[in-house]
Amino acid sequence: MRLNAVKQALKEGKTVLGTSYGQLRDVEIARILKAAGFDYAYLDAEHGGYDIETVQDICRVANLCGLTVFTRVADMQYDLIARVLDCGSDGVIFPRVESPELLARAVSWCKFPPVGIRGFGLGTMQADYEPATIPQLIEHRNENGMIILQIETEKAVDGREELLSVPGLDVVMVGPVDLSISLGVPGNFDSPKFIDAIDKIRDTCVAKGIVPGIQCRSVALSKFCRDRGFRFLGTSNEWALLLEKAKETVAALR
Repeated sequence: MRLNAVKQALKEGKTVLGTSYGQLRDVEIARILKAAGFDYAYLDAEHGGYDIETVQDICRVANLCGLTVFTRVADMQYDLIARVLDCGSDGVIFPRVESPELLARAVSWCKFPPVGIRGFGLGTMQADYEPATIPQLIEHRNENGMIILQIETEKAVDGREELLSVPGLDVVMVGPVDLSISLGVPGNFDSPKFIDAIDKIRDTCVAKGIVPGIQCRSVALSKFCRDRGFRFLGTSNEWALLLEKAKETVAALR
């Protein structure tokens, strides 16, 4: 059964590169992102328009071409979380996390017993048609699935010690736009208040053995955060990358 390459790379201390994928529904984009060299993409089922069938189709193609794929669910609800995992998502991104109690419940929904309380519904399709026993599937999915929480508010920054003490977390992915809005400096990523907040998140992550990450709109901000120790590094999204290259091509030929 396929290992989670991103999880393995992070355990080795490497930085992984990804992007968001949530507007264009063509599964071929997964193959394009893999060919471009991205380590992962996350399917945005929070802000994007994807339904569960689209998530399943993209997950299958991503799994086949070797692109690690996560899904950001619209809310921390059992049915939303369990279904994207059953569809083949390599992990789940929780948005707008502020409650450690809700976070702990959501983590339990991602893992099969005895680690968590996720209901079992896997078969040979999710095992790449390899023969595997139910205990083998449980162990493999529990070990290879990733749980990623987003810190997007000042309240979450202030409560980060308690949030990041919840067992089972792999990555924190800062949401810089919402965080900057919450801090009263919307879109001002050079603000000392914003930089202080992400530094606090990074330091708490490192202290607790959790990978610090962020999803940025620009390469410049991604480089800035990479140099500050963020190792789960998301940049841009599928439509913005297409638009950027299209504009560059047109400008070069006018």
